[in-house]
Amino acid sequence: MCLAIPGKVVEICPNDQGLKMAKTQFGGIVKQVCVEYLPDVEVGDYVLAHVGFALSRVDAEQAERTYRLIEEMDRLREFETPESNTIGDSS
Repeated sequence: MCLAIPGKVVEICPNDQGLKMAKTQFGGIVKQVCVEYLPDVEVGDYVLAHVGFALSRVDAEQAERTYRLIEEMDRLREFETPESNTIGDSS
């Protein structure tokens, strides 16, 4: 299943290739997200991000509702660090 997560843009800066990137906060986690497709995004905006790309802007209320639902499902920590693949793990 694919899931886009809302994040708050805390800083905007281009990367080495000139792409518009943003430090984006997802709960307490900060990740780099490409915001090239959202030219009018500003610091403080909320964006929906999927696999490192901002897909659209969302309002703060919608972002908060989504965070509450994710926390209720106890799934937010999945986005903190990638888990190792345990398929075929004999330990």
